Amino acid sequence: MERKKAGVGVFQTLIHLLKGNIGTGLLGLPLAVKNAGLLLGPLSLLIMGIVAVHCMGILVRCAHHLCHRVQKPFVDYGDAVMYGLKTSPSSWLQNHAVWGRHLIDFFLILTQLGFCCVYFVFLADNLKQVIEAANTTTTNCYTNETVTLTSSIDSRLYMLCFLPFIVLLVFVRNLRILSIFSMLANISMFVSLVLIYQYIVRDIPDPRNLPLVADWNTYPLFFGTTIFAFESIGMVLPLENKMKKSDHFPVILYGGMTIVTLLYVSLACLGYLKFGPAIQASITLNLPNCWLFQSVKLLYSLGIFFTYALQFFVPAEIIIPFAVSRVPKKWNLVVDLSIRTGLACVTCALAILVPRLDLVISLVGSLSSSTLALIIPPLLEIITYYSEGISPLTIIKDLLISVLGFVGFVVGTYQSIYELIQPPVSPTFANLTSAFVQ
Repeated sequence: MERKKAGVGVFQTLIHLLKGNIGTGLLGLPLAVKNAGLLLGPLSLLIMGIVAVHCMGILVRCAHHLCHRVQKPFVDYGDAVMYGLKTSPSSWLQNHAVWGRHLIDFFLILTQLGFCCVYFVFLADNLKQVIEAANTTTTNCYTNETVTLTSSIDSRLYMLCFLPFIVLLVFVRNLRILSIFSMLANISMFVSLVLIYQYIVRDIPDPRNLPLVADWNTYPLFFGTTIFAFESIGMVLPLENKMKKSDHFPVILYGGMTIVTLLYVSLACLGYLKFGPAIQASITLNLPNCWLFQSVKLLYSLGIFFTYALQFFVPAEIIIPFAVSRVPKKWNLVVDLSIRTGLACVTCALAILVPRLDLVISLVGSLSSSTLALIIPPLLEIITYYSEGISPLTIIKDLLISVLGFVGFVVGTYQSIYELIQPPVSPTFANLTSAFVQ
C-alpha cells in the first residue's frame, strides 16, 4: 500500500531529528556520567543509546505493518498502539484498544511538555549566570580562577521574562516554517558545541581520582538523565508521516541517531574528565567567565529557545484538534491560540515550582520518557506480530527491554522525587551558578 505524500524532504527531516535530540539533555550527560562512574557511565550510555534507537526502529516497523493491516495511509504513535491492540488475539485488549491511544497521548503530552519545562529552567539558569557575572567577565578564557558573582534577581523572574517570547514562538503552527527555526537552532548549537569541545579537550586533569563506578543510589539519576537525552521518540512517526518519501526514513533514523549517540558519549566523557566532581547540571554552567564562553551560553540558549517550538509541536497536535472540533468554526483560531498560550504558561509555572535543572531532567526522563522510549515499543512489537508468528527470542528480548524500562521508571522516578523534596544544602542556585575552571 502506498503511503501518503507530504511536503518535508530528507534534509529537513534530518534537521528535525538532530534538533529533537541535541538539546538540554546532551549538556546534562557529563553529570549523568558522574552519577554512574567513569567506566560504568559511558558503557551504560552506549548500551542505552543502542536500545533506545532499536526501540525507535521497532516503532517505525510496527507502524508500517499496521498501516497495511488496517489500510491506513499512516499512523501516529497512539494509532499504532490502538490498532495493535484492536488486531491482537485477546478480546479484552481489542475491547479496550482506545485506552491504548489515550495512554500514549497522555505520556506524549507529559513528556514533551516536560521537555519544555526543562527548557525554561535551562534558559533562566544560563541567562542568570551571564548577567550575574557580567561585571567580572574577562577576555582571558584560560586562567585558573573561579567566577565571583554579584547579587541578581531570582531565576524564576527570568522565566517569566521569557514567557511572552515563548508564547509568540508557539503561535507558529507550520512544520515547514518550524524547520527554519530548527536550522537556526542547529547552527547556533553546532557553533556552541565546537567551542565547548575545543575547551574541554585542553589540559584534562588526571582522571585516576575519579571513581570508575559511582554510588548505586545515584545511578537512577543517571538513567533518568540519559533516557531524557534520547528525547525524540515522540517525534519519530510525526516526522516520517510528513516526509515526501517515507521509505527513506529508516536510513535517516539510524544514520542520524548514530551521530547523536557518538556525540553523547564523547561529550559526556570529556565533560566529566574536564570538570570532575565540580560538573554542573549543564556543562555550560561550568564554562569559564570570559566573553567567548558567555557568548556560547547565550548562543546555545538561543538554540534551546527555538527548540521549544519543535518539542511543543507534538502535544499541540494532540490537544488542539480535539478541542477545536468541539467549537464552532469561527472560534477555531481563538481556541487554537488560547490553548497554545495556556500550555506555554503551564510549562513556565511548573518550571517556576521546581527550578532544579538536574532533577527535573531526571524526573521527566524516568517518569515519561522511559515509558514511551523503552516500555511500550517492545510490547507493541509482541502484540503486533504475535498472531502472525514471532520468535521466542524476539519475545524474550522485547520483555527484557520493557522490564529494564519499568525498573528505570520506578527507581528513577522515586530517586528524583526523593532528591527534590530534600532541603537544599546551599543557597538557591549556588551550585548552579558557580563556574569551576581547571
